[in-house]
Amino acid sequence: MFDKSESAFPAKKNSLFLAHCSISPMQQQAKEAAQGFLEAMADGGISGLPPYFNLLPRFHKKCGQLFKTDSENISCTHNTAEGMCLIANGYPFEPGDEIISYVYEFPSNHYPWRLQEKRGVKLVLLSDSDPLRDFSDVTSPRGWSMEELERKVNSKTRMIALSHVQFTSGYTADLTQLGDFCKERKIDLVIDGAQSVGCLPLYPEECNVSAVAVSTWKWLMGPFGAGLLYTSPDFREKIEMTMAGPSCMQQGLDYLDHRWNPHTDGRKFEYSTLAWEHVAALTSLLEAVFLRYSMEGIRDEVFRLQDIFMKYLDPELFRPLLFPDKHRSGILALLPNCGGQGLVDRVAKHGLVATIRSDYIRIAPHFYLSDDDMKMAAECFNMEAVKR
Repeated sequence: MFDKSESAFPAKKNSLFLAHCSISPMQQQAKEAAQGFLEAMADGGISGLPPYFNLLPRFHKKCGQLFKTDSENISCTHNTAEGMCLIANGYPFEPGDEIISYVYEFPSNHYPWRLQEKRGVKLVLLSDSDPLRDFSDVTSPRGWSMEELERKVNSKTRMIALSHVQFTSGYTADLTQLGDFCKERKIDLVIDGAQSVGCLPLYPEECNVSAVAVSTWKWLMGPFGAGLLYTSPDFREKIEMTMAGPSCMQQGLDYLDHRWNPHTDGRKFEYSTLAWEHVAALTSLLEAVFLRYSMEGIRDEVFRLQDIFMKYLDPELFRPLLFPDKHRSGILALLPNCGGQGLVDRVAKHGLVATIRSDYIRIAPHFYLSDDDMKMAAECFNMEAVKR
């Protein structure tokens, strides 16, 4: 079913890459598309670019298909933080309003909300909890609880800003439950999708999500420094523009027409020149991979590969955080019985690439890896853990 070839995923020639929660190797079609644009620029500048003039509408359309939404709800950005800042700085907060988030969110989904404290907005942080009920002795981040969130919501709560998948533990939010909760209370739900999009299905309109910000160099295997943003029409209408330039105005290339006439669709947030090689890479990538296969199929294959890894991993040497399916993600967090960083360094000598956050070793395989890859990875971790 899946193309797992080295020609499509050239990083397989050099390593066994288990760090798609970090900076992933770029997929081959994405690389070729970016190179094609750069070659056109090098060969002729503006004279070589006409074939790319329809690229941005294609990008909007393909991203919309990924999210099961209209293309008008998509914006091209540079990273998750930019998307979050465009939202946070333009949202109509008033003094006394509250935002709920999690105490261990990734900085891209923390500092944009901290900035709003200057406007008299209060950032309310959910404490770390133990979703599995048997990791109370662990000091590393684990997750947050819906029960605490419900207690902290009040009449001043305007927004809930959380990651779909927590970058340390891999704990996944139940967006259906969370979205229904927010819809009943008319609270805007803003999601950091950097650790899920490309691995897990995320359909904002099915979950009452107001906005999703994504960096594309993780599970989407796209270029480093590219992002995308989803906003619902009603939510987008609330957001004041805090960045402006020629690209967000409806008069387009008529640069002497200085009327204030911004787009009302996702182009509202595309304020100036984009990294077009990134747009080319992502458009090609979506066509070649993430719209070729279903996101449900990719998720199931990632989980199956994790299960094979766990089958061969020595439970005497590692303590995994095994969440139930609705809270499971592409990140399998392991607590080793030996020093985590030293172990990651040792397996790297065998060509295995993994990352560590807090005390967790994060195992994050993508669908293109094989059963044998996962068995070999587990056996290598076992062998090197014994050498402590």
